[in-house]
Amino acid sequence: MNRVSLVIAVLVLLVSGGAVAGDAAAGKSKAAQCAACHGAAGISPVGLYPNLAGQKEQYLAKQINDFRSGSRKDPTMQAMVSALSDADVANLAAFYSGIK
Repeated sequence: MNRVSLVIAVLVLLVSGGAVAGDAAAGKSKAAQCAACHGAAGISPVGLYPNLAGQKEQYLAKQINDFRSGSRKDPTMQAMVSALSDADVANLAAFYSGIK
């Protein structure tokens, strides 16, 4: 029985890891609204705002979703991401994570 549980757990991790994968090209077009604070190439021109380029895809998606849900609080970010769809979030995460 333990072997079956292990196989199921591994399959769940594999499936959930791929759930974030988005379309980087679509994310690039959506990222225009992010450029003012985070820079056109994901490198912020202002020290106050974090760089997004090269961050892990799942991390970026989680942070955006946390702002969307309100579990991470920042009025500016909540306003910026409130209208994003799940696909938009995945696409933005794919775009920024792909910048090296």
